[in-house]
Amino acid sequence: MVDVETPDGKTLAIDDPALIDMLRANLDQKHQLTLMRSERALTDCRPVSIFSLQSARQLAEETGMDMDKRRFRANVYVNLTSDEGFAENEFVDRSLRIGPKVVVTVLERDARCVMITLDPDTTEKNPAILKKVAQAHEGMAGVYGAVMVEGMLHKGDPVELLD
Repeated sequence: MVDVETPDGKTLAIDDPALIDMLRANLDQKHQLTLMRSERALTDCRPVSIFSLQSARQLAEETGMDMDKRRFRANVYVNLTSDEGFAENEFVDRSLRIGPKVVVTVLERDARCVMITLDPDTTEKNPAILKKVAQAHEGMAGVYGAVMVEGMLHKGDPVELLD
């Protein structure tokens, strides 16, 4: 099951009526909001983004500032066994198993834009982050992958390099 953290800090289950009510509050009456369930992924063909906690730590050290991983808007955050930042770059053209079932083939590094300069809580801009990523990491942070085998992911699932 998916939990959602609201702007006021509450954590609600995705199917909690209070969440639906909160989201509906700002919709005009001609729109309708419903929760859809499916055993298959309801995503388009876009890749899945993967970002390591170690990369966030390295960027914090390089910029001398706190680095909230949420700046990078990843679909999956991984905590690697290596302390090395940007180790996920080595996953390009390889496959990962995440949890007992999901397999993701990593396609390319993730080119970053101005969105990483925005604090996820305050939306305050800090261009030093994008500047550091551009200068020290070729403008890339994290990787994109394609889901080869679907399944459910859970916080703490192991990540295994397959090839």
